[in-house]
Amino acid sequence: MRQEKINEMSMKLPSRSVNEGMARAAVAAFCSQLDPDASEVADIKCAVSEAVTNCIVHGYKNEIGIIYITVSLYADRTIKIEIRDRGRGIEDVKKAREPLYTTDAENERSGMGFTVMESFCDKVRVVSQCGKGTKVVLCKRLRKR
Repeated sequence: MRQEKINEMSMKLPSRSVNEGMARAAVAAFCSQLDPDASEVADIKCAVSEAVTNCIVHGYKNEIGIIYITVSLYADRTIKIEIRDRGRGIEDVKKAREPLYTTDAENERSGMGFTVMESFCDKVRVVSQCGKGTKVVLCKRLRKR
């Protein structure tokens, strides 16, 4: 049985580093209607930060593009966050998801973005096509209150 979607919001932001905090705060504020506890809010904010930062640093590299964010809330307290760009794409998604793998070592990137997202979410899905962009779907089910 598919869970009932109770609310949804979408936003788009230029891929400027100053907008990472805005994305994180907006998603957390929207999710607050499900009454998450403080640790769940922190998890959501951290995962969103990592996904948005990947769009900025890797998706668009030295260009300004648009980051698209959609957040869906479900009756069973599940949150689904889709963050996508229309940037460079990821050549090898499986390799990119390996801990410590980075394509930006010269700028001291740790290569832990997907690992961090996975540690704070119940499910992370990554779909990418070179030259067309990347979509990251983060799913987290909040504890019952």
